[in-house]
Amino acid sequence: MKYDFASIIDRKGKDALAVDNLPNGFGIVDEVHVRDGLDCIPMWIADMNFATVPTVTEALIKRAKHPTYGYFNIRDEYYDSIIKWHRDRKGVTDLTKEEIGYENGVLGGVASALHVLCSQGDNILVHSSTYIGFTGVLNNNGYHIIHSPLQKDENGIWRMDFEDMEKKIVDNKIHTAIFCSPHNPSGRVWERWEIEKAMEIYEKHDVYVIADEIWSDIILGDHKHIPTQSVSEYAKMHTAAFYAPSKTFNLAGLIGSYHVIYNKWLRERIEKESSLGHYNSMNVLSMHALIGAYSPEGNEWVDELRQVIGENVDYACNYIEKHFEGVEVSRPQGTYMLFLDCEKWCKAHDKTLEELLVSGFEAGVFWQNGEAFQKKWAIRMNLALPLSRVKEAFDRLDKYVLN
Repeated sequence: MKYDFASIIDRKGKDALAVDNLPNGFGIVDEVHVRDGLDCIPMWIADMNFATVPTVTEALIKRAKHPTYGYFNIRDEYYDSIIKWHRDRKGVTDLTKEEIGYENGVLGGVASALHVLCSQGDNILVHSSTYIGFTGVLNNNGYHIIHSPLQKDENGIWRMDFEDMEKKIVDNKIHTAIFCSPHNPSGRVWERWEIEKAMEIYEKHDVYVIADEIWSDIILGDHKHIPTQSVSEYAKMHTAAFYAPSKTFNLAGLIGSYHVIYNKWLRERIEKESSLGHYNSMNVLSMHALIGAYSPEGNEWVDELRQVIGENVDYACNYIEKHFEGVEVSRPQGTYMLFLDCEKWCKAHDKTLEELLVSGFEAGVFWQNGEAFQKKWAIRMNLALPLSRVKEAFDRLDKYVLN
């Protein structure tokens, strides 16, 4: 490989929440006592333990060397980079500068879209399991969450329950839905026919869509991301889609997302809503970071990243199937997260999920409670770290926790 995804980077003391927050019991226990001789392996919050593509670092250093950081204009190169990225990696050929807008974060953009499309107290359709960020935004802003649970098919693949979706929309007078593509936390990469069918239901009942597509670059194997707005004219004109380089290139600490909105009325209203708090201002360094990321080198780097994460997912899922009786996982098609169902294991061993989680912490494997994602007995695991660390983590879970 051209890029390094094998070196173990010491992030301690470098402002990394994933590492500097350990050992922490995440509210389950006051203090975690990691076994003697074992270090902490961060497998909880969704950031990566890989160095970002060098062109990001180079772009930041080059700009930082100029000793002025005052008010600035957004470069055309910023918009051109996004347009080219969406063309080359997502097959989008009709995107223009006018349809792109900066957002301080995807969740901030989601909140602005909700304020435009909904009244406080409105019911919003969301698939479950549900990304914890959606739950926070909806609850904090006074909206009611209506969950439509994903269902596993005969092959163990999570699918939308279209009948349930339509019933929930009708019964609860829903006119806005949040659509996560690829889906977090399950890792489903939706097929075109699935998005088309969902959109047919949304169109039938006059439902606008807020699409979180932040994971759309991390697609595994032969799966393909289909932009929500591309499946129909209704989808194009009734969807506000949100993206960021942060998940793809591990840039969350720099802050910087963006929307793609084709509908002029919707775009102008969301941009107005985002402006009201005077918070939605781009950082000059995040602009240069995106330009460095959405580059030819960034394209190469992401292709290698996908291969590395795919190998990690294969190793983890195969290990679980072979060694961890009672633990079930649907192999993710995108993202770098695993979503484990530990119900059978916990009941067979007369353990609570919290006891299982703490056993992992004590082995230095810091995974995440999945109950907050609306799935009882679930644990969420981050696999974006060198394969040697993934192997070490699963060896510890085998030796000290699950067997």
